Amino acid sequence: MTPAEIIETAAACLNPTEQDDRASGGVAAAIITRSGDVFLGVCIDTPCGMGFCAEHAAVAAMVTARQFQIAQVVAVTRDDRTNHLMVLPPCGRCREFMYQIDRRNLGAEVVLAPDQVTTLDELLPAREAQPA
Repeated sequence: MTPAEIIETAAACLNPTEQDDRASGGVAAAIITRSGDVFLGVCIDTPCGMGFCAEHAAVAAMVTARQFQIAQVVAVTRDDRTNHLMVLPPCGRCREFMYQIDRRNLGAEVVLAPDQVTTLDELLPAREAQPA
């Protein structure tokens, strides 16, 4: 998938909702696996911090399907003021999580913008060497 296509795929599942002091769906993620399958996820924000990132939800769907190798990943949100789509880099916890799911994910493409792609390896430069 091109970066623009995976961004639009993730954006299609953006559906932010708020209920009392909880929010969900404000960030959406899309993962394309090495076999070409697409897995989507949204974030869940709770006041006590027990929520999770959209990337975690997409990884959970991927693992449920017994897949572990990520080819591409992106997370998106919409600016509250302008409604413009924004690409978000994965947080440190998500970066490490994807690496821990399968160390081969270091080669996964992380989409940072329609014209900017890096690898998970580039985003985790200071990790300790661990056996594969």
